[in-house]
Amino acid sequence: MLLDFDKLGAWRWILATICAAMALFLLLPILFIIALSFGSSRWLIFPPPDWTLKWYQDLFADPRWLEAAFTSAKIGVIVMVLSVGFGLLAALALVRGRFRGRAVLRAFFLTPMVLPVVIVAVALYAAFLRLGLNGTLPGFVIAHLIVALPFAIITISGALETFDPAIEEAAILCGASPWEARLRVTLPAIRHGLFSAAIFSFLISWDEVVLAIFMASPSLQTLPVKVWTTLRQDLTPVIAAASTLLVALTVVLMVLAALLRKGKSE
Repeated sequence: MLLDFDKLGAWRWILATICAAMALFLLLPILFIIALSFGSSRWLIFPPPDWTLKWYQDLFADPRWLEAAFTSAKIGVIVMVLSVGFGLLAALALVRGRFRGRAVLRAFFLTPMVLPVVIVAVALYAAFLRLGLNGTLPGFVIAHLIVALPFAIITISGALETFDPAIEEAAILCGASPWEARLRVTLPAIRHGLFSAAIFSFLISWDEVVLAIFMASPSLQTLPVKVWTTLRQDLTPVIAAASTLLVALTVVLMVLAALLRKGKSE
């Protein structure tokens, strides 16, 4: 038995080492970008010869970067609200509905997760040119909503599947209407799923670049598109500073989502 415990301890160390190596492999490029954003060199040189906050000052002093960040945040918030609203209705239909073709409808909703994003981008670009939506805020919102909605549906559906519908039925028996029971009983019970869906939807819109490149215009660009276009023109460390802020917001929201899931499990 002692030998078995020794083997178990050895395997734990091996697995921990493998996990640490994989995490380092995935995080190393991000750590390089963060370090370059604080480097004093005019060029993207690693390791930096010295440390400075100059590139962050240049970033916040340039109205074009601020406008791109504001555009990304505005689109992300709109997509978040619409994605949670439509995702909730779709999840209720898929989880509570009893109709033919439910599995086909679920597969249809998840199609944007399977298709390559560039195919979706080309199709939307061709359609939006005819509709006059290319380079407009509604066009951006619709494009990002298409790729964000499946994640909201999956998250909210998972929360609904773990909720006992008998509680909602009990509220109806006590005199509440079906919609009142859903609003006052079901929604508070699945709030963790709703919050997670909101965070994921915002992040998908905030970080999305392929669709945004096709949808962008000279007067309307998101922050990832601004990073991409600047990268093609000039290898300035301001790009590293903007990328670091993108990563920082993503990490903060992902940690918030993890805390919400932890609070739900407790």
